[in-house]
Amino acid sequence: QVQLLESGGGLVQAGGSQRLSCAVSGRTFSSCAMGWFRQAPGKEREFVAAISRSGNNTDYADSVKGRLTISRSNAENTVYLQMNSLKPEDTAVYSCAARLTPYSGDVYHRPLEYSYWGQGTQVTVSS
Repeated sequence: QVQLLESGGGLVQAGGSQRLSCAVSGRTFSSCAMGWFRQAPGKEREFVAAISRSGNNTDYADSVKGRLTISRSNAENTVYLQMNSLKPEDTAVYSCAARLTPYSGDVYHRPLEYSYWGQGTQVTVSS
């Protein structure tokens, strides 16, 4: 069983920065591709960023490219989301997700491609 726990959310002013962390339990982290998704009130969950098992490949939603950076530490069993130049429209519950995969370089974009989810952390960006 893979368990995920996000941290680092909170209130930040527009233009500010915040870093989210997602700690993954178990010995399977290095076998998992990871992703971040977000859901704003009244909206569907949307893809934010993804990183491959190896960490060599990443991908981002167009709305966050150049502002958000996903990274991972296999030694710490943790995936990060560094968020810079935050905007009010970034306000949402952010959730990390994990997918066990034999492919070291693949990234995944759809929620249905992930098997394990964290409980989410609220990020609120004030204008």
